[in-house]
Amino acid sequence: MNSENRPPPHGTSAPSAPSAPDAASPAPHAASGAYPTSRKPDAAVVRDALGVGIAVGLSGFAFGVTSAGAGLSVAQTCALSLLVFTGASQFALVGALAGGGGAYAAAAGAFFLGVRNAFYGLRLSQLLQVPGALRPLAAQWVIDETSAVALAQPDRRGARIGFTVTGLSLYLLWNLTTLLGAVGAEAIGDTDAWGLDAAGPAVFLALLAPMVRGTAERAVAALAVLLGLGLLPVLPAGVPVLVSALAAPAVLWAHGRRTARGRRTARGATWRRRDATASPRTEDAAPPRSRDAAPSRTDDAATSRPDATARPDAPQEDER
Repeated sequence: MNSENRPPPHGTSAPSAPSAPDAASPAPHAASGAYPTSRKPDAAVVRDALGVGIAVGLSGFAFGVTSAGAGLSVAQTCALSLLVFTGASQFALVGALAGGGGAYAAAAGAFFLGVRNAFYGLRLSQLLQVPGALRPLAAQWVIDETSAVALAQPDRRGARIGFTVTGLSLYLLWNLTTLLGAVGAEAIGDTDAWGLDAAGPAVFLALLAPMVRGTAERAVAALAVLLGLGLLPVLPAGVPVLVSALAAPAVLWAHGRRTARGRRTARGATWRRRDATASPRTEDAAPPRSRDAAPSRTDDAATSRPDATARPDAPQEDER
């Protein structure tokens, strides 16, 4: 009988054929390789992206009014929204200029706030995988809102739709409301009387508040507020913002030292516990040997040595 057609031995089951991959099984995530539980419909992604784009885009009116109140012309205000297109940096720039700060200090504060977009780009480049020709255009839309919507999607298709719809709607509405705010600032009159100069910091705090979750984030926010408010009467306008940015590395350094100290303490306690439990086991595993069980070297030597009292010339009995 051929071995291929031979029945299996008694008590064993025949090997099953390898199953074909299920066509309906979900594909792994584009970037992380994780399997999503369910794919989000495109209509839901578009709805969420439009909600974020419209809600944040309307705050461009406040920026236009604030920028015009700080002394910038309509063309300069619109150029900031068209070219810079990052709300926090724009508000920081016009806020420092309105407070009497120098142009270099205001530009430095806006630059440091915009550096975070570069880290967003590193993550989004792996997730979206935009073609090389479109990357310069996509880089203009890498901001907080587009990154949050794209990273919240379970697959690459949803991430691309969310990033595109959020970026397009927010870019168009932000620039339109910026123009309306800059032009309407003349009709409004004194922006300080309306309190619109506080609109920029309020929008920035509204965007920042959901990110302050852990202990380290709260410590960074608290230390930055203390540095900014404490140095505001002493340093020129715009400089306290730069100094308050040092709160993040200071807190991260202290948090790292605290974490490393805790790990060393936990590791030392673990080793002491192991030594305490291993010592009695070693003594029990190797008990002292008794004298009765120990081999007697004296008896061995006595049996191996020839008898000194026997004469060498004495006749010995023949073996039978």
